[in-house]
Amino acid sequence: MVIGEIFTAPVERIAAGGAGILTYQGQRVFMAYTAPGDMVTGRITGEQRDWAEAELMEIREPAPQRVPPVCPQYERCGGCSLQHLAYTAQIAAKVHILQDAFTRIGGFSPAPKPKIRQSPFFEYRNRMQLHYTIQPSPGTQPHGPYRFRGARPALGLKARNSETIIPVTDCPMADPGIRQALHQKSLVPPPEKDRFTVYARLNTFLSEGGKSRGTVPILDRNMLMDAGVFFQSNGIMLEALIEDLVQRAGEADPSRPMADLYCGVGTFAAFLQDRFAHIDMVEENKAALNLARENVRGKGMQYAPLSCDQWIKQGGNRGMRDYGFIVMDPPRQGLSPALRHRLSVAGPPLLVYVSCNPATLARDSRELSAGGYGLEDLTMYDFYPQTAHIESMAVFRKPGTLHG
Repeated sequence: MVIGEIFTAPVERIAAGGAGILTYQGQRVFMAYTAPGDMVTGRITGEQRDWAEAELMEIREPAPQRVPPVCPQYERCGGCSLQHLAYTAQIAAKVHILQDAFTRIGGFSPAPKPKIRQSPFFEYRNRMQLHYTIQPSPGTQPHGPYRFRGARPALGLKARNSETIIPVTDCPMADPGIRQALHQKSLVPPPEKDRFTVYARLNTFLSEGGKSRGTVPILDRNMLMDAGVFFQSNGIMLEALIEDLVQRAGEADPSRPMADLYCGVGTFAAFLQDRFAHIDMVEENKAALNLARENVRGKGMQYAPLSCDQWIKQGGNRGMRDYGFIVMDPPRQGLSPALRHRLSVAGPPLLVYVSCNPATLARDSRELSAGGYGLEDLTMYDFYPQTAHIESMAVFRKPGTLHG
């Protein structure tokens, strides 16, 4: 197998990241924009020791689940990678990726069978980061790093595997409020920034460079947020996850305190404070934690502006064994070795892990299981249809512990 070599083979399945997996000369080959069941011709573009990458040249026989992409920018824009698959095929691919991670990385046999929470296919994305590219008219001169006299920046999204910005006036994944703003070209970027974030849901519209702070309706509450601070991008799926979380938290002992690790703006704690009199919230992003102070109030609420590792080193607000329940929502890199170890040794009876990365969830689940936790439940939430991103919630329980 050499760079530039052309070959024909069937696509077997979808890999984490969204590319199709083929076998050629006994090696795995990853090819984007292909579907399981396709017979394709491709060109080798990169080679590693035991795998290779290829670009799609021709679909010789399309798979039954292949569908026409809705967005005209598909395959150019880096936002979506699965628009060429029917939604049922997308869900099946994500379930396989999640289970494969638990088998290969987590060592689970058999792999857990996840419950599935599906999202609307389009217009689901409430939060988006937009970039802008300068498209000056002939003869215009630069005026500052991102401004041209006589030229208006064009809003866009990053291209696939590139820093190039593709101008867009619409995005079928975006909330109707964002789509309308793109159509009307009414979004104004903040001064001296080359990217900014917008959020829209129901009657709420927030934007860096405009009205940045406001309340967002989530179930029966209004959450205070800022467009420049992370908040989940699919409100419908967030509500589904919160409903499931509240139900599982109802099994914990309410007389014992709980902890919300990586708490962000306090979304989970806001829906659990009626259950627990004492909640410790840990978040190293001070802007997010300041919003959490507004969203979750009460004398039993404690706020730690620390990373989870710093929190552990300082002993937390109380001993780890005191907690009856912990929920955690770490970034893609998952739990640190120190936190995994502490939870395994002295974690609470009931533990809920919200994850955006099957690989690190499976890795962490392996150590938690070795520490005595049983994986009681796994749910996949399709926060990002048309993409390969996977969000999930795993519920762990120490054997012999009682429900609250």
